[in-house]
Amino acid sequence: MRGKLTFGSVCSGIEASQLAFAPFGYEQLWSSEIAEFPSKVLHHHYPNIPNLGDMTELPDLILRGSVQAPDLFCGGTPCQAFSLAGWKNGLADKRGQLTIKFIEIANAIDEIRAKEKKDRSIVLWENVEGVLNDKTNAFGNFIAGLAGFDDEIKVSKWTKSGYLEGPNRNVAWRVIDAKYFGLAQQRKRLYVLAGGKDFRPDQVLFEFDNRNIVKTLKASKQDRSKGPIFNLFSDGIQTNEIPDKKVFYKGETKFEIFREYTDCLYSAYGTKWNGNAAAYNGSLYISQDDRIRRFTPLECERLMGFPDNYTTVSGNSDTNRFQAIGNSWAVPVVKWIGNQIDNFLKQKNNQEVTCWNKSARRTTNNLSADLYLLDKVILINHKLYLNSSTVPNTPIESTIEDIVQIDNVPEKFYLSAQACRGILRRKQERDLKMNSQLEVLMTIISQKERTLLEV
Repeated sequence: MRGKLTFGSVCSGIEASQLAFAPFGYEQLWSSEIAEFPSKVLHHHYPNIPNLGDMTELPDLILRGSVQAPDLFCGGTPCQAFSLAGWKNGLADKRGQLTIKFIEIANAIDEIRAKEKKDRSIVLWENVEGVLNDKTNAFGNFIAGLAGFDDEIKVSKWTKSGYLEGPNRNVAWRVIDAKYFGLAQQRKRLYVLAGGKDFRPDQVLFEFDNRNIVKTLKASKQDRSKGPIFNLFSDGIQTNEIPDKKVFYKGETKFEIFREYTDCLYSAYGTKWNGNAAAYNGSLYISQDDRIRRFTPLECERLMGFPDNYTTVSGNSDTNRFQAIGNSWAVPVVKWIGNQIDNFLKQKNNQEVTCWNKSARRTTNNLSADLYLLDKVILINHKLYLNSSTVPNTPIESTIEDIVQIDNVPEKFYLSAQACRGILRRKQERDLKMNSQLEVLMTIISQKERTLLEV
């Protein structure tokens, strides 16, 4: 592949891939989205990129030459079939079957590219990590089909990263946490990358370094948790206490957070904000001038790496925006993958490939395929580590302080005294644990209104 890379996406949503790949000059040929509001966002931002609509019609369109076959094909088929919220019905769910349709599209693209004397396309697929534990072995079906096998691959348990060589494609996968990409959100997602037999997705998704980043990060956290920090002039006296970062000011506005980062944003955040685990651990709330509120759509955009007001289009509702943002990709993570692809394609011309297979054990499987199930970080020689963990070699930390909206927060996002009482009551009825500071503040707010009424 030479020159400007072209790409197409399915289940495009609000097109995080466009934002992620644009810095590398990738040219988007088409998108595919059927939901009304995300389609509006696409039309608003990218009026010249055709939205082809229903992805199930794409294989025929591509094979008939009505749609171009891009260099890179990407998408995140619906995750509900593999998530707890979707009851984990896997391939028995129609949404899960779109995963198989995804492979048909990739195959149609490569069939046309073969006629055009071009390399197979690069394929990028994103989903929740729950797909690795799916009871229908959806992941074994998916990567086997993508690699070109006629039957599913069965193993006792899928790990969070690995590598498979198939008759048609090489496939690598890795669960990555957006929390380490400059976003104050713990969002672990599975990324699968594949390509032809001369493409090495392991060289793109996995990293190689002379340090074990997981151990380094763990040691750093332990050092920070030891408490007081002393310097050369302290004479054994505490001089530099670790500041309490959970309370901070922006101008004259006081903010308080209950965790350093949020739990994973999900599409229903706009409507189901008071009855889930996040309602009790406090990760999806913030206190502004001692009033508790939900995150605004603007803050959620920032938590996913989108530009401010990216989802503000004509006719939108807050629920529309929450859903579209929660269903999207974390932009900085996909941008990192785009950068890794870009670097590999440049290095490929110089034949720079890091060999690691001899240091990992080949995993026994029913197809006798070259399959490697990996575990975080492995030492591949006396001075080099392979990193396939959720943490990149160069983690970037961020805090909620970086994303808070100071002005013009609508009143509807603040929790009323009644809402606080309801959350506290359910906590007591269900004997649930709750963030202690959140509980204190909720109790104060819930009692404040009663006091006013009594007066």
